[in-house]
Formats: sequence, structure tokens, C-alpha cells
Amino acid sequence: MKGRPGGFTWEVVDKAVVISHHGVVAATLRGEKAHQFVREAEKGDQQLLMSRVAAGTYKAPGERRTGPKPRPRGRR
Repeated sequence: MKGRPGGFTWEVVDKAVVISHHGVVAATLRGEKAHQFVREAEKGDQQLLMSRVAAGTYKAPGERRTGPKPRPRGRR
């Protein structure tokens, strides 16, 4: 599907979850965040979850960003 995240993998290494994107480490989760990630990954879309965790602000094509739109700054 076009616009969907892909290429992410995850593995558990020494009580930490290591998320990689095309073989490059993108994020490392430890403690409660690692446990929460494993629980959510087992029941949902793993690629979308990993992209959100690794990139921080990824939005799927059908999702909208909330809040006011930035206004263009005029010349002063």
C-alpha cells in the first residue's frame, strides 16, 4: 500500500527492544516503554507502531494532524 511505513524490524536484546529501519538502529526502548511496545506490537500494526516510535511524528495517510495551521509570516 502506498504511503504506509515499511522496512522496520524489532528484537529484544538484554531487556531492551531495539528497533531497526533497513538494518540501521532507529530506536532503543528500555524498561516500561519496552514492555508497553511489546504488548502493543503483538496486537496491532507493527510497522505503523515502529514508525511512530522511531520517527516520533509519523501519521498514516488517512490521519489528520490536529490543531491550528501555521500562518505565513508577512514582511515587516
